[in-house]
Parts: sequence; C-alpha cells; structure tokens
Amino acid sequence: MKSRKKVLITGASSGIGRATAHRFAKDGWEVCLNARRQDSLRELLEQLPAGDHLVCAGDYSDPAVAAALRDQLHERWGRLDALVNSAGAFQPSAVVASPLDEWRRPFDTMVNGAVLMTRLAVPLMSAGGRVIHITSIHGERAEPNASAYAMAKAAINSFCRGLALELAKDGILVNAIAPGFIETPMSVVNGVNELESEWFKSNYVTGGHLALRRPGKPEEIAGVAAFLAGPDATYLTGQVLTVDGGLTITF
Repeated sequence: MKSRKKVLITGASSGIGRATAHRFAKDGWEVCLNARRQDSLRELLEQLPAGDHLVCAGDYSDPAVAAALRDQLHERWGRLDALVNSAGAFQPSAVVASPLDEWRRPFDTMVNGAVLMTRLAVPLMSAGGRVIHITSIHGERAEPNASAYAMAKAAINSFCRGLALELAKDGILVNAIAPGFIETPMSVVNGVNELESEWFKSNYVTGGHLALRRPGKPEEIAGVAAFLAGPDATYLTGQVLTVDGGLTITF
C-alpha cells in the first residue's frame, strides 16, 4: 500500500492553519501540527480523520523548537511532502513611538520562522515537494501601525521567489498565498473584531470596496493551499496568489 503524503503545518491551532489541517487530513494527508498552544493542537488532533498525525508544539521562530521538530519528523516519518507555513504574529506598533524590540517582534518572528521551517522541511523533501507560505495583501499595501507586519509579509513573498529559483533543480515548488480579510482570531485587535465594525461594513460591504462584499473564510484559503500542494499545480512556482475577494482590484 502506498504511503500517505505528509505535511507540516505551522500556526495550526487556529484560523487558516487549523482549517488547512482539517482540509489536508480530509484529503488523506498525514499532518504534523505546530503552534505554541499544545492544548489546542491536542484538541484539533482529536477532530482529524485517523492517521499517523503528529503534534509538535512550540514557537516556530525558536531555533531550539525547530531542531526538536526536525528530529521528531526524521524519527517518525523520515520524509515530508509539503510545508504550509501559516503561523502569523500581529502587534500594532508605531514605527517611531514604540520600543524597537516591540516594533520588530512581528517581523523577527515571521521572517525567522519562515526561514527556519523551510530549512527544516526542504531536506526532507524529494522531487514533487511543495513549500507554501501564507503571507498577506499587507505585503504590498500599507496601514498605520502595521509596518513591521507588512514588511515581514513582503520579505516572505520575496523569499518565496528566490527559493523557487534555488529549488527548481530539485523539482520542489515554492509559492505563497496572500489573503485579504479572513474571519480568524487575528481579526480581533484590542478586543475589537474589525470585520464586525461599522468601519468595515461602510467601506467594504455597503461601500463596495470589496468586490464580494464579505470577509473570506479560513476554509477558502485552505482550499487554495490544497490546490498548490496537489497534482494540478505542477507548473506553478515562485508566485504569490492573492485571495482577497476582489479587494485589491478596485479603489
């Protein structure tokens, strides 16, 4: 019997990462779940179809966590077919007025995490492997107090393009997904869900600045990740796919 494909998913405890874990497991993949909250990962594990799934809790931007995760994957699976790096960190901080370490935190966490997870995953892959990073439309747009987050997403987009060139000779494909407004816990900032605010409704629903006039669901991003990891995306690499309900096509 052919061995089932295996995927490492970061940020799997909630939002897009959690939906992606459900989607890949439903599609017959075995999943390695990474996030900081082990209790949430254990709860998720109980919801997945049966399989040789793994829970590997910890901060994905911590080299010690990455090393332990690498060792666990080597020992248990010995290979990897895909990485979906969905972990994210957003902390509103003014460029000038905030402490430098606070402002840098989202950038350092996400960029370091993307690099560490890629360096961990790629040596376990063979031809046909896929690296998929969840970035954001922030990678090409600006918002007050979100510059470190936007810079991190832009850096990961560029990282994907460079990595796609380096890994093409090995038959490994590298792409990114840039979501727009998605219904996840990251939509809640300082106790306020921006997707339920009058600002969102007036600008994007009644105002029409969002073509589909609604936020997306995590499952809709998970579906794109499944496509990028599947047999119909074999001639697609180095791309950033914008999945934003038409937000960025209008004024």
